[in-house]
Amino acid sequence: MELHERLSDSNGPGPARAGVRDPFAEIKNRIHLRLISELGPELADVADRAEVRSRVSAQIVVELQQEPGLSRADRDQIARDIADDVFGYGPLERLLSDRTISEVMVNGHDQIWIERDGLLAKTELQFADEAQLRRIITKMVGQVGRRIDESSPLVDARLPDGSRVNAIIPPLSLSGPLLTVRRFDQERFDLAELIRIDTLSQDSADFLCACIQGDLNILISGGTGTGKTTMLNALSAAVPGGDRIVTIEDAAELQLKQEHVVRLESRPKNIEGEGEISIRDLVRNALRMRPDRIIVGEVRGAEALDMLQAMNTGHEGSLSTIHANSARDALNRLETMVLMAGFELPVRAIRHHVSSALDLILQIERLDDGTRHITLITEVQRMEGDTITLQNLFEFHVDEVTPERKVIGSLRPTGLRPTFLPKFERHGLTLPEGLFGTPETAMFGAQGAAGYGEGEWASGGVRQ
Repeated sequence: MELHERLSDSNGPGPARAGVRDPFAEIKNRIHLRLISELGPELADVADRAEVRSRVSAQIVVELQQEPGLSRADRDQIARDIADDVFGYGPLERLLSDRTISEVMVNGHDQIWIERDGLLAKTELQFADEAQLRRIITKMVGQVGRRIDESSPLVDARLPDGSRVNAIIPPLSLSGPLLTVRRFDQERFDLAELIRIDTLSQDSADFLCACIQGDLNILISGGTGTGKTTMLNALSAAVPGGDRIVTIEDAAELQLKQEHVVRLESRPKNIEGEGEISIRDLVRNALRMRPDRIIVGEVRGAEALDMLQAMNTGHEGSLSTIHANSARDALNRLETMVLMAGFELPVRAIRHHVSSALDLILQIERLDDGTRHITLITEVQRMEGDTITLQNLFEFHVDEVTPERKVIGSLRPTGLRPTFLPKFERHGLTLPEGLFGTPETAMFGAQGAAGYGEGEWASGGVRQ
């Protein structure tokens, strides 16, 4: 049975089957609008109170009793759908309550896709019409003070549970309103869970925890949906509780467990086109807040320069993520972002700035079977000529790909030792013997390094 069939069967009948108009759409809209007109202010103020929910549910039953020709099953289903619209997110409500679904993608009112276990599948759920979809989008973004209309037709926001929301409507979208919800569980994956699902190995997790405690600056690189934010959140648990942490994000998603955490969130322009507070503004302001560590949810623009300057001026142990397909691409993107700051800096000066600021890059990938793995942990070393040299410390090695396309492999040390070990000594940290492998594995590591960037990589100061 296909995934979307199992989804539909497990959740009962949807508002409409794919390609078939909901026969009860008119009834639902009529009752929904009547409820809003009668209870609108009350719903806006206390919609989370049990007595209001009970009152609305009772009112829906009364309204449905006035509709002839409905079976008991139809009445129950319509009542659930209207309640989902009023208190939740319509047909998305059952998807967002399913913890096995990691992403929900709405391609117009009549197509809803999901991602489960890293694989995409189309559901048989759909909205009654574009008007219902627009109501749900407006409700989602309005909960965090954002707006979406013809003058501001795209928006990034978040749900109360921390899920990330992106919406775009006509005229920018030619397929009707589009909505993407990336879900995050209230209990995020910790390192122990990531080890259990083979995202990284126990040895590499121990090493990364030591790197956090040793105040190394770490950049997490990967493509869309590879789990960069999840990894950032898991690694942040290793930050000592006595440190003052400032987090900076476009939409607040991180859930740090430490007590001394200050959370900052950027703000878009208002309806007059003013009042924007960018990530770069927040990074600059964070430097005046006496942070021990600065965590930038994602670096994507001119704020890269300010973040690198912070790392180079005493704010060691900082963390961030970046969209890139490899460690070398991450450095190239940082270089481009620094140029976006508007300063006429020589390329060599930018690269020297980057090599001085960063200590470690983690590369995360989503493999063909949908699983996510750290595929590379590489050290950012010194400049050699005009090139930043990198040294691979751990690499993901594929042992087998089964006939079902399942990838079997593990993250293994290369046998090369990092040059920042003295930082561990200054913090009183000791690493277990053999953590970085044996000399016999060094050749594997060197060959792995040479396989990237066509000779641009270097290990131990020796050009590969």
